[in-house]
Amino acid sequence: MELHDVWFVLIAVLWTGYFFLEGFDFGIGVLTKVLARDRTERRVLINTIGPVWDGNEVWLLTAGGATFAAFPEWYATLFSGFYLPLLFILVCLIVRGVAFEYRHKRNEERWQTNWEHAIFWTSLLPAVLWGVAFGNIVRGVKIDQDMEYVGNFWDLLNPYAILGGLVTLFLFTFHGAVFAALKTDGDIRVRARKLGLGLGLATAVLALVFLLWTQADTGNGKSLVAMLVAVVALVGAIGAIKVGREGWSFALSGVTIAAAVAMLFLTLFPNVMPSSLNEEWNLTVTNASSSPYTLKIMTWCAAIATPLVLLYQGWTYWVFRKRIGTQHIAADVH
Repeated sequence: MELHDVWFVLIAVLWTGYFFLEGFDFGIGVLTKVLARDRTERRVLINTIGPVWDGNEVWLLTAGGATFAAFPEWYATLFSGFYLPLLFILVCLIVRGVAFEYRHKRNEERWQTNWEHAIFWTSLLPAVLWGVAFGNIVRGVKIDQDMEYVGNFWDLLNPYAILGGLVTLFLFTFHGAVFAALKTDGDIRVRARKLGLGLGLATAVLALVFLLWTQADTGNGKSLVAMLVAVVALVGAIGAIKVGREGWSFALSGVTIAAAVAMLFLTLFPNVMPSSLNEEWNLTVTNASSSPYTLKIMTWCAAIATPLVLLYQGWTYWVFRKRIGTQHIAADVH
């Protein structure tokens, strides 16, 4: 296997880690307005991700940095062609981080309500836009012979990509509901299970249509296997949450995300960004990659740094592994 193939796989792994971890982050943010009944319950939900949400975003930074270094042509075409939606995602992530940190700084009702609205919308919108972005990457966009995107913003809002956005929204919200059931106690845990069951069924319908569409359009034998794993895992996650096995449900919903991302990347390879104008203008792992020397240096750096990152992030989750409930929330004191 060539180094550019290795880095294609590594970038797929980084995106899988990001969607697995940030997926339930986004889901919790959406659930602050869907599951929580009052401010105390919203604080419970926010506290479930309070120690980890910023660490989860490291996976996005690493995926973007790895793409820039390993496949500069892919990075340049992607970020110039998808400039507006990616900028919007970036703004949402900035506002979302500020909202987490500033929401509790003052006790006024209006102050906290505004930041809670910000958490909801800046969780919901990126969850949709990531699905739209990856839907377009898999489907192919207008790339010319100079590896430049020549379409416009409205070309990105096609039925396939919009369906992809709905799938990621529902899948991440389901993932978040399962995480909420796993991390909370009391009445909110019971309602998270019930809501998770309904979200899981809706997700299953949308995901099945999207995955079948993808397989029929650009799939192959390997992507078919990944699709079957995703479907079976999602059904298992729904069954597990129904019987109150939150740990199994969370693990299986994570497998669903991982298998779905794997399917998308398997349908892409050896392309990294297909051209809808001419197949000869596709960006591939060969024509979009950096030099072998650059990839070799990156591989050594990744081999040293990646285990350390996994260790400290795993330790964080272990330290903050216990459930919380409304009884753990102190009264507001400014």
